[in-house]
Amino acid sequence: MATLTQNRAEQTFKTSVNLPEDKRVGIIEILNARLADTIDLKTQTKFAHWNVKGKDFFQLHELFDQIATNLDAAADLLGERVTQLGGKAIGTSRQVASTSEIKEYDLEAVGGEEHVKALSARLAQLTNSAREAIDRTGDLGDQGTADLLTEIVRQADKDLWFLEAHLQG
Repeated sequence: MATLTQNRAEQTFKTSVNLPEDKRVGIIEILNARLADTIDLKTQTKFAHWNVKGKDFFQLHELFDQIATNLDAAADLLGERVTQLGGKAIGTSRQVASTSEIKEYDLEAVGGEEHVKALSARLAQLTNSAREAIDRTGDLGDQGTADLLTEIVRQADKDLWFLEAHLQG
């Protein structure tokens, strides 16, 4: 996995963004890692959307679809930021499968609560990784990327709240 990340980061394109190339490469690696996780979680969320069963089917079906839409928007922001910094965004299914740090989905999940628990755990992992990336990209001097990640975290925290509310009470 490190070799794939290293090879991706080695290919950069000329840009007028005034961050030193070594810092840009580090930021691109951080962004591509979060991009892989986001795309992976989006597909897992669609799996839940298509396969959820039970008394809360409709509301969960709709909620999962909205979360997948939010993850798709986040992936677009991440991928575009990679290229704005002169990098090459990863995003094919094979690239994502080989680099995502998100745990494999429980393919045996059927009921709404099973899906909510699985998605909550994975969305929390994604959100917490993005929160760490805010600090790392800020330390590398890229407040623009830190701000973009903050935007993603705010939406993901809200989606996590919606999921966890189903498990509380």
